[in-house]
Amino acid sequence: MNQPSQSSSAAITAIEYYLPERVVTNAELQAEFPGWEIEKVAGKTGIQQRHVACPCECSSDLAFAAARKLFDSGRVSPADIDLVLLCTQSPDYFLPTTACILQHRLGIPTSAAAFDFNLGCSGFVYGLGIAKGMIETGQARRVLFVTAETYSKFVNPSDKSVRVLFGDGAAATLIEAVEAASPDLYIEPPVWGTDGGGAENLIVPGGAAKSLMNSRNGSSSCHLYMNGPEIFNFTSQRIPELVFEVLRRHGKSIEDVDLFVFHQASKMLLEHLRRKLRIPEVKFFTALEDCGNTVSSTIPIALKRAALAGALKSGATVLLAGFGVGYSWAGTLIRWPDVPFDLNGAEPACELQEHE
Repeated sequence: MNQPSQSSSAAITAIEYYLPERVVTNAELQAEFPGWEIEKVAGKTGIQQRHVACPCECSSDLAFAAARKLFDSGRVSPADIDLVLLCTQSPDYFLPTTACILQHRLGIPTSAAAFDFNLGCSGFVYGLGIAKGMIETGQARRVLFVTAETYSKFVNPSDKSVRVLFGDGAAATLIEAVEAASPDLYIEPPVWGTDGGGAENLIVPGGAAKSLMNSRNGSSSCHLYMNGPEIFNFTSQRIPELVFEVLRRHGKSIEDVDLFVFHQASKMLLEHLRRKLRIPEVKFFTALEDCGNTVSSTIPIALKRAALAGALKSGATVLLAGFGVGYSWAGTLIRWPDVPFDLNGAEPACELQEHE
């Protein structure tokens, strides 16, 4: 492994993503739940369809497809990877770690490190922090950071409030050591936050070592349970605080940021945060209409689409904020690097959402 120099910084240099072929539209959900005002719900969520893994697809399959797109773009090869970092809450197995399976399947050298970490909607920002630390301490030079979820396997088919929100998907982000005059020029140290007191408001209680056998509304303990109002209250309180703390730590203001990319939870929640923070619409990017809430993959998908749409250019200052299950939240500033960034790789599976 070529060690980074003392002036190296960690930078995002490529992103690809994969959405399963199967699509569930709002019309299909309406047919399953006659009398449900799906268009009214869609107006609040901003979601018209979501991609759902087929019964034979696991998170490793989605992760593999996203990573193959990255390698096929020619930006990097499997032989160049020093670390496989996988964020997932729906691993193939309790053990072994899914990252090990992915390393072998992709043909990444056995000299590479590989591990999973279990986080949801804040996971992408957490992963950037992990990759930054590994690169800037000389432990890796090229990190394959993959986010992959198949939440659909946890969803109760009769729980329409959850089914309308979540979609499956994966993103593969290449994070590399780049020579820079100033450390932390590309990915700033994240601001973290955790409140495990909210754990039961978004949970799959069954299946692991501490299985809770009680059911909620007749659902299995292996089904996803979400307390929507409490999640909204948590987000409304914590995320403005997070954004202002990120800006404060780095001596920035709203005006200094070129683009804000938040976890794509729902249109209503994102618009609530945008208004509360007084972020201009032109600086706020959304991308969930055709894929739904893909958990840890929403931010990298939105970044890729922003670049494709011309809303994200080299040198732009971008504020990222992830938040959700845990409760867990994280925010950071990145400067979109002045390095070649392939925009001809993964095209959106469906029409791009317009940049508001």
